[in-house]
Amino acid sequence: MAAADNKAAPWTFVLDEPTRILVVDDDPILREFATVYLSAPCTTIDTACDGVAARIRLGQVPYDIVLLDIEMPQLDGFSLLHEIRSDERLRHLPVIMLTGHDDIASIDRAYHAGANSFAAKPVNWRQLSYQIRYVLRTSRLEYLQANAGGCGKLPDTEAPAVAPATERDVRDFLQSVIQRANALEEQLSVHDRARCSAPLQGVRSFAQRAVAEYPGRVPSRADSAHHADVIGQVDAGVDGPTPPVRRSVDVVG
Repeated sequence: MAAADNKAAPWTFVLDEPTRILVVDDDPILREFATVYLSAPCTTIDTACDGVAARIRLGQVPYDIVLLDIEMPQLDGFSLLHEIRSDERLRHLPVIMLTGHDDIASIDRAYHAGANSFAAKPVNWRQLSYQIRYVLRTSRLEYLQANAGGCGKLPDTEAPAVAPATERDVRDFLQSVIQRANALEEQLSVHDRARCSAPLQGVRSFAQRAVAEYPGRVPSRADSAHHADVIGQVDAGVDGPTPPVRRSVDVVG
């Protein structure tokens, strides 16, 4: 009964508010999957290959949240987190630490250094999407409460309001999903292509069917069964489903 109920449930984007995310990781595959699985029509995903490149981006662009790998060359995650918390402009910026080590020492060190949350690899992207949404809302509420005596204005890292998505926006978004999946597959090594082909095909199939079947309108809640089938395909290959992003920037230090 539970499985049937899950299939009947409508598929939705988890990140449903304007959000700009910086993903910092030296693994190019993880950066690509972050771009794909954390995306939604109202999100922007930027990536950086190490702490030095991330430092540059943080000085140029306001972000809502940072996903920060711990082990990286040049400047590791803990060092960058220390810089963020020491910077008056960035000290309220939410940070989720990412690592392949889920030992007690790493978890404790991340929180003691000022991380808002912690996620272990391999990443369950759907779960991480909910984690990001929770951390964003909690951080904004805490900031407002701490500044209740003032005007209640959020810090500069809050994303500006954007106009509602149109049908053309959705069609363009779906086309970008297909193009992104094709480009990523061509870049993968033989080993990684075998490992990642199932989730990529699941995402691509969803976008192709949506474009073909709904050329003039936004997919509605009545399409939930189809959405659930695609999600099942993705779950069978890689941790967690979420279609791709409209725009991303990969920064190299």
